[in-house]
Amino acid sequence: MRRKLYVLLLSAALLLLGSPAAQAAENGEWAVYPAAARLGERPYFFLTADPGATLRDRVTVANKTAEPLTFRLYGADAYNTERDGGFALRTLKEPQTGTGAWIKPERATVTVPPRSAVTVPFTLTVPADADPGDHPGALVALDERIAPADGGSVALGIQRAVGARVYLKVSGPAVPALAVEDVTLEQDRPVVPGVRDGTAVVTYTLHNRGNVTLNPQVVLSAQGLFGRTLLDRDLAQVPSELLPRQRIRLTEKWIGSPQFDWGEVTLTATAKDVRESAGVSFVALPWPLAGVLLLAAGGGLAGWWIRRRAARPGH
Repeated sequence: MRRKLYVLLLSAALLLLGSPAAQAAENGEWAVYPAAARLGERPYFFLTADPGATLRDRVTVANKTAEPLTFRLYGADAYNTERDGGFALRTLKEPQTGTGAWIKPERATVTVPPRSAVTVPFTLTVPADADPGDHPGALVALDERIAPADGGSVALGIQRAVGARVYLKVSGPAVPALAVEDVTLEQDRPVVPGVRDGTAVVTYTLHNRGNVTLNPQVVLSAQGLFGRTLLDRDLAQVPSELLPRQRIRLTEKWIGSPQFDWGEVTLTATAKDVRESAGVSFVALPWPLAGVLLLAAGGGLAGWWIRRRAARPGH
């Protein structure tokens, strides 16, 4: 018997909720954006509130197709994905503990006529004990249709959603804090030095320990024996927005890593008013060749000791 597996896919929201310079979040069929006099005037919600306050605003859902579309409206918490640190949203079935839980649309379901737009009021109530700082989230329009997808023996369904980002700042002390944690280095060197380039993979955790969103910059550097600079470069694969209390695991490949050396790799992360570093030591040595050399050295030392004993009187 074939069973149907429904998969909620938020790719449209993830890909189209880009930088603050972007226009309304959309996927070509529908768009979600803050209500405004002109389309694109407010690409996102930028809100500030005191603990215990209630804000009121409106969200617009625009249908660009020739058929009516029905959407489920809900608030969603934002987080950084483990894969690359991208901006992601909790699904409807996941627990919402921040902005997503505080957003209450006036209508949970809305049907938008063809090539039309519907504006829905909503409230955002900040708990009296809410932590100060940034609480990013989104107001999501989830298409009620389930599109079929070829899943082989399992019938797959894809449910799409688009969300308008909500950048909520709760009044109180702003505490930026950043950490670089758990730095590791894996080396891949040729058995015979010089046959090919050595390669190293540096893995580390970037951790936003504060309560404000950070735009981190990370520099990877390496020093060898006698303080020689082996590497010093800015890393490109770093999230543009590292959300509060989020940690992500990142990797960086170092092609041309040393094959004979001893030193340290250091990662230095900087953001608003913060700078933190962490590193790991390394020994670059072709171990099979080193083993042969040690055996040869050991054999030579043993031969010298035997000859010396044989040369003593009485032997």
